[in-house]
Amino acid sequence: MNAASGAGIHIFGVRHLSPAGAFHVADYLEQVQPTAVLIEGPSDATSEILHLTNSSTKPPVAILAFTEELPVRTVLWPFAAYSPEYQAMLWARRNGAHCAFIDLPSSSAVCLQDVRGEHGENHSGPDEAEESGGQQALESNIHRSEQRAESDRSEKTGDSSSIYSRIAEISGEVDYDTYWERSFEHNLSPDAYRQAILAYSGQMRELTEEQERKDQRLEYAYNAVREAYMCRQIADAIAAGHKPDKIVVICGAYHASALINLTSAMTGDELKQLPSRKTKLTLMPYSYLKLSSLSGYGAGNIAPYYFEMMWGHMLQGTLGDLPHHYLSSVAGDLRKAGTHRSTAEVIEAVRLAESLAALHDGLAPTLRDLRDAAKTLLGRGELSVIAESLAKTEVGTAIGELAEGVSQTPIQEDMNRQLKRLKLDKYKAAVASDLILDLRENRRVSSEEAAYLDLNRSFWFHRLKLLGIHFVKEIVRSQNQAIWAEHWVTQWSPEVEIEIVESTLLGETVEIAAGFVLQQRLESCGSIEEGSELITTAYECGMIHQMEAGRQTLQRLAVESQDVVHITAAARKLSQLIRFGGVRRMDTTPLVPLLQQLFMRACLFLYDASQCNDEVAQAMAAAINELNHIASEHSEEVDEALWIQELGRLSDRDDAHPRLSGLACAILLERNDITAQQCAAEVSRRLSPGIPADLGAGWFEGLAMRNRYALLSRMSLWEQLDEYICTLENEEFVRALVFLRRAFSVFSQKEKTMVAELLGELWGADTEQVAEILMDDLKEDETRMLDELNDFDFEDF
Repeated sequence: MNAASGAGIHIFGVRHLSPAGAFHVADYLEQVQPTAVLIEGPSDATSEILHLTNSSTKPPVAILAFTEELPVRTVLWPFAAYSPEYQAMLWARRNGAHCAFIDLPSSSAVCLQDVRGEHGENHSGPDEAEESGGQQALESNIHRSEQRAESDRSEKTGDSSSIYSRIAEISGEVDYDTYWERSFEHNLSPDAYRQAILAYSGQMRELTEEQERKDQRLEYAYNAVREAYMCRQIADAIAAGHKPDKIVVICGAYHASALINLTSAMTGDELKQLPSRKTKLTLMPYSYLKLSSLSGYGAGNIAPYYFEMMWGHMLQGTLGDLPHHYLSSVAGDLRKAGTHRSTAEVIEAVRLAESLAALHDGLAPTLRDLRDAAKTLLGRGELSVIAESLAKTEVGTAIGELAEGVSQTPIQEDMNRQLKRLKLDKYKAAVASDLILDLRENRRVSSEEAAYLDLNRSFWFHRLKLLGIHFVKEIVRSQNQAIWAEHWVTQWSPEVEIEIVESTLLGETVEIAAGFVLQQRLESCGSIEEGSELITTAYECGMIHQMEAGRQTLQRLAVESQDVVHITAAARKLSQLIRFGGVRRMDTTPLVPLLQQLFMRACLFLYDASQCNDEVAQAMAAAINELNHIASEHSEEVDEALWIQELGRLSDRDDAHPRLSGLACAILLERNDITAQQCAAEVSRRLSPGIPADLGAGWFEGLAMRNRYALLSRMSLWEQLDEYICTLENEEFVRALVFLRRAFSVFSQKEKTMVAELLGELWGADTEQVAEILMDDLKEDETRMLDELNDFDFEDF
């Protein structure tokens, strides 16, 4: 294609999210009255301009492009009400002018982002602060915040390698953002603003391009490709019949000088060589928090709400009132929080800010001036006092809105439907909100939908959690919390919208996508513990078909497993589902045979698993307690007789871990499955002279893990323990003492006092002195001695 002459085309370079840029663009368009308004942005998103300028659209909003195949890649183009590009779109719609985006299509942009990422160049242009709404990938956002931090560090250390820090230093400003605001946001008329931006960007380009060429940086080639494509789009507009002097191009200031001459326009062959990945586009609400540099996306706007205030005052012709508005807002928020600040202090703060501006020959205070004044007068020298109020006044919590059904993916539409159905619209806010759910039937309402509203909310929340959509966060259930109650925290953010869009590849609705993810995890599941967790997840998500698939998966895995700890963990989860399944109105009867199978396998492998070291014994002890609980809760479903039989076998054997044998004996005693005489005989055998301390004292430790009040009522047991301790040699006594102190360390204070009274009576010693010894924690050397026993092989006995 032969490039058309670009003579007479109106190029308006802007800084993205600039109130002054937006104001002057609108004024300039009124003067020129163009027939075509061309804007830097993804050319394949031109059709979205109609939705962006819809009367129901409320910025901030963003165009989101995402790939149709895994791995998902996304690129963002955000807009605020005071974005020059957004105001240009509105003007074009009001005046019937042709309006189009002219930058690389998203299909190519996402590929070039990947290439730049591979080469470690994830920022867009030598002066990204001047970029318009293009090429703002999430990775680029992170780089932007790092670049800003590096710039600040350069200023503090006197390093002049950053051109931005050098500009700020020469101008006498503390940072580049303050320089820009004082130089371009406050002081210029529309014509002067446009000419100053063109001159400034041209000089900046000369300073950076030469070095980029020498370094052969990918960034230079990337910008060259973009500019060649934009030149082609401008030439196409001329070829379509628009006169050059009736075309206005709104672009990032860095590109302004390059688009004046169209001789470098991309040829047809070059266009075909552009890399491409199939992408889809959608619009999404955005937030001021995300626009701020606090979240990683700076784009020259560290205080979105502050600049919205500036924009409002510009429209009203009252820019001089901005300092009063800002400082009054900070003071008002302080008062709401209980920190009183007088009107006189606000007035003095305004005067101080104006004085600070005058020291820099400024016509009005910048954000830095206002912040310093607020810290001095309202914070009384302490930033911490006003930090929260500053954040609210500068960043804000606004989230944009789109007209219903506008450019939505199927899963986004499903999200909106569910928010309405479940009466959660008010929770779609940037501020976190607590939501307590009661899963029981509400009998005070007439419809079934209303009666189980919280239950349906719970199903939906768990599905979002499974998909990794962070709109909701579950608060960990406390032991005292009822099984029918759930505590969630809701908070909407642009990241949530991106996570929803990325889930499009998994299904058209949240339920279908969650079912797909769960099925994929079940197919790759390799352990019974994971399988039981997936069954629980299916139960929490209300997915009965996935529960059945999980049951089959777990049954298959259980046949091969001999790990009692993992088998017990799976059985515990099934037990909870069977006992409380009615809360979620789900039939858990099919899980009973599986629970029976798991319980039987745990019993059959109990003795073999109990021949273990001290470290494994701790997990085994917990498993034994859990199995006994299951046997009690499901006595009609599981083989309780088998459980008693295996406990008796473990209790009688000397080659199992002594603590586990002692625990088995304690459970049998607690269940009245052995008599007091049998228990006394076992105590006598285990604590007889000649039994090593590791075995005797270890066995007593296991015995003391349960039914302590029954032990405390048997004076004969303590007499036998005392006789056993007295027969030990000094070294054996020290080893036994470590086990005994560990056993008593888990006793409650009341139980320790009772033990002290028994031993005091037995020894004729002072009860308080004995109690003091019992209540001491294990010392470091005692803990070390226990650690040395972890690999002790009890099979030798």
